[in-house]
Amino acid sequence: MDQNERLDYLIEQFKNESPKYRSLYIPEDREGKQRTLRALMNVRMPKILPASALAVQDAYLQERSRENGIVNVADIPTIAALGSRHSFGDRISLWQGDITRLAADAIVNAANSGMLGCFVPNHKCIDNCIHTFAGIQLRAECSRRMERLREEFGPDYEQPTAVPMLTDGYNLPARKVIHIVGPIVEEQLTSEHEELLAECYRSCLDLAAENGLKSVAFCGISTGVFHFPAHRAAAIAVQTVTDWLGSHPSVIDRVIFNVFGDEARRIYEQELLGS
Repeated sequence: MDQNERLDYLIEQFKNESPKYRSLYIPEDREGKQRTLRALMNVRMPKILPASALAVQDAYLQERSRENGIVNVADIPTIAALGSRHSFGDRISLWQGDITRLAADAIVNAANSGMLGCFVPNHKCIDNCIHTFAGIQLRAECSRRMERLREEFGPDYEQPTAVPMLTDGYNLPARKVIHIVGPIVEEQLTSEHEELLAECYRSCLDLAAENGLKSVAFCGISTGVFHFPAHRAAAIAVQTVTDWLGSHPSVIDRVIFNVFGDEARRIYEQELLGS
C-alpha cells in the first residue's frame, strides 16, 4: 500500500466509524484529503481502532514525518556556536520550525486541562499538531491517564496548571511528549501568572530528568490562546531554564527553545544571543 492508498483507506476508516460522517464530501486533491483525514482524527473520541487500521495509520504518519523532514537535535547549533556568551550556551539551542519534526527525547506540548488534545478540526495550535502527527494512540493514552486520575480525585478532575504528564511520542520523531497546562492570562498579567509559568518550565525539566531524557524541546508555553505576553514569557523561560541547568549539572544535555514565527524568534534571540 502506497501513501495515497493509505490516505484513502484511513479517510474511509475514520469516516465510517460514525454515521455523522459517512456522507462527508471528500476532496479529490491530495492536500484536501490530508486536511480531511486530519479533521476526522481531530474530532475522534478516544476509542479502539482495529490493529490492521492502526498499522496503516502508523505507516502513513511515519511517512508524513519523513516527507516533512525529521530534524535531529545534534544537527541544531547551540547558541554558543552562534556567538552567545550565555553561561549554558553549549547546552541551549534556538530553533524555528514545526516541533513535530524534532527528534528529541521529549517535546513539550501546551495542553489544556482536559489533556485530550484539541478537538477543533485542523486547528493550528501546537496541541492539535502534536496529537495529529502522534496518531490516535496519544489521545487514547491521555484518556486512560485522566480516567485513573478521576478515579483517584473525583469525576470533575482536571489537570492543574504546571503539573506535567509524560506520554509516549508514538509516531512523532520525539520519543516522549511532556504535556503541561500553562497559566491563562485573561486580563492583567500578575506575579502569580509569572510564577506559574516558571513552575511549568521547572516541572517539565524535573520530569525529564526523572525519566532520563537528555534533550527537551520547549514550545512557547501559554503564549498562544492563553495570552501570556510573548516578551515576558520568553524572559521567564530563559531565566528559569538557566537557573535549572545551573542547579542540575550534567543532567540534561540540550534544551531547545522552539519557535514558529519570525517575531517569536527575534524575541528569543534578544534573550539568548544577547546574554
